[in-house]
Amino acid sequence: MQTLDDMRDRCLLTDEQHAEIGAWVSQARTPEAIMAMPEGLWRTLELASVLMDVDADLTREPFMANC
Repeated sequence: MQTLDDMRDRCLLTDEQHAEIGAWVSQARTPEAIMAMPEGLWRTLELASVLMDVDADLTREPFMANC
């Protein structure tokens, strides 16, 4: 949900889109259920993800502190 909050805070999602996507994800029990999100919401989420470069975060090596 933090990513959705970030998308809203950066004005990539409206409050209404944020609420609708959040509700869909909250009720979804499987990844397949999330992927069954209505097409309009899915496109909005996908565009916001591209604009935030979410894929880069997913492919970046995790930060490991030298302790």
